[in-house]
Amino acid sequence: MRNIIERYAELPLLLRGPLWKIWHRYIHSKDKTLGIKFLNYGYVELDYSKQLLDLQSEDEAERTCIQMYNQVIRGIDLNGKTVLEVGCGRGGGAEYLTKYKHPKSYLAADISPKVILFCNEYYKIPELSFCVANAEMLPFPDNTFDFVVNVESSRCYNNMNAFLNHVVRVLCTGGYFCFTDMRYNSDLPLLRNQFVNAGLEILEERDILPNVVAALEIDNERRKNLIVNKLPGFLESTGNEFAGIVGSKRYELFADGTMAYRTFLLRKC
Repeated sequence: MRNIIERYAELPLLLRGPLWKIWHRYIHSKDKTLGIKFLNYGYVELDYSKQLLDLQSEDEAERTCIQMYNQVIRGIDLNGKTVLEVGCGRGGGAEYLTKYKHPKSYLAADISPKVILFCNEYYKIPELSFCVANAEMLPFPDNTFDFVVNVESSRCYNNMNAFLNHVVRVLCTGGYFCFTDMRYNSDLPLLRNQFVNAGLEILEERDILPNVVAALEIDNERRKNLIVNKLPGFLESTGNEFAGIVGSKRYELFADGTMAYRTFLLRKC
């Protein structure tokens, strides 16, 4: 069973979603504070001539994960806009974008009621709210949001087409979809077709795999310490896989280029 969980990313879609839910619930049961606010693999800017992201001291420890959110909305102004995040996890990205980018409202949705209860309890920003929602059946009115954000969540969905159709439906005309996630290289043509068939115009596609690998390497010790402190010993190897610890199968899939990692900026046609 443990081997199945560790190979989650390579499993069929019907198994990925339930396993991801189980893992999220387990993490929540082991960390009911804000010790873990992010579950993404992180991002490091490799062009050292670019200005370093300015963060408050309390956010510095999770810099690489914050930078993943910062890059997905690169060049986009959220100030005064309505934003929906689908698959918000433990809410760290929603907090960052609300606190630093000043949207009019930021609604963060996740399928796990316990995770949403946690987020509503711990994040106290007037413009930020959380709700339970299934990505493939978004319960929001048509033409509601200026932006939809989706970070490292879609690979668990059983029906990507249903999700994208709902994204287009809830976006205002001309609204933007900011998306980043992993895929096998062979699956990228399908992903692009799914975007276009749903009614989304691809404005930009960026390969950020080298940035993700660099982030995993830089953030490796912090992630290892969290695993040791939060998980029992028999689940340490499982935690290493989910966290992309250097030397894990997940890390190797990224490092050898078997797995791709892309960011897309898309617009509702």
